[in-house]
Amino acid sequence: MDPNRRIRLESAGMDVDDALKRVMGSEALLEKLLTRFLADKNYPELLEGLGERDRVKAFTASHTLKGICGNLSMTELYGLFSEQVEALRSEDFDKADGLMEKISPAFENITAAIGGSVDEEK
Repeated sequence: MDPNRRIRLESAGMDVDDALKRVMGSEALLEKLLTRFLADKNYPELLEGLGERDRVKAFTASHTLKGICGNLSMTELYGLFSEQVEALRSEDFDKADGLMEKISPAFENITAAIGGSVDEEK
């Protein structure tokens, strides 16, 4: 992996070494998974669910994103989505919605570090 790319990903909250361990050291596989992350539709689904105050839709999207971020060692986002999932699970919609103040910039940072933007995915 290009050292500058690694620095961008790490600065955006990704543990690149841990992610590479998860894919048995395959940089090609990691790159493929990062590309898939950019194409994933769960973030727009989360925004839609929160906007509609649809707890089930928001929970499903947030829970899926939590798993994806965990598998890709995106530690900051994993922690934020974990907190949001628990808020939605306990039906604290206001807390879950309020967490978007932290989730959105973190998501935008990792998306930019990977090489895309959130706006492109909507």
